[in-house]
Amino acid sequence: MCPFCYIGKRRLEAALDGFEHKDEVELIWHSFQLDPTIQSQKGKSLYQYLAERKGMSLQQSEQMHQHVTQMAADSGLTYNFDKAVIANSFDAHRLIQLAKKHGLGDAAEERLFHAYFTEGKDMSDHEVLTQLGTEIGLDATEVKQALETDAYAHAVRTDITTAEQLRISGVPFFVLDNKYGVSGAQPVELFSNALKQAWAEHTPITIVNNEADGATCEPGGEC
Repeated sequence: MCPFCYIGKRRLEAALDGFEHKDEVELIWHSFQLDPTIQSQKGKSLYQYLAERKGMSLQQSEQMHQHVTQMAADSGLTYNFDKAVIANSFDAHRLIQLAKKHGLGDAAEERLFHAYFTEGKDMSDHEVLTQLGTEIGLDATEVKQALETDAYAHAVRTDITTAEQLRISGVPFFVLDNKYGVSGAQPVELFSNALKQAWAEHTPITIVNNEADGATCEPGGEC
């Protein structure tokens, strides 16, 4: 439900498209809630909600959202904030955790992002979540059973705790090879450079000349 997360996802994907080792990169999505206490408020506009939370005027809120809408458009995304439904995203995160179990984590993220920002779907509605889950290939019965219980709640909380331990206080946040962190929806070029640096430090050097007569010194031996 963070507008910059969807934009960040697109920019990371654009960087990956130009990365020569793209097929060797594994992308894992983790759960994070900006406001775990948020309650569903159907009927209240997102503009009004943000104005109240940030102590700004309705006009300022609308202008802020217009700016974000343009940022999204620049990344090929369509944001319809006038349709957005204020809701708690915890169950949506549980759906993502279920999807990850079946290798559909990225598909779930993409479908939920589009459902919220473009289609105005309620991220706390179990019927909506079940429909979205089946659209990406999950079994409807399994999704319903998971949502009706507390399945995957521990996985969501574990992700949030891990983020706290890493001192991550905002999203989007991307961790590369458990070593480098990229905070925010950064430009594609920055993601590209970060990928190259992480890859270079992760991958052992390649020996391009290993002829027997090459002059070397070895530990415990003579030069």
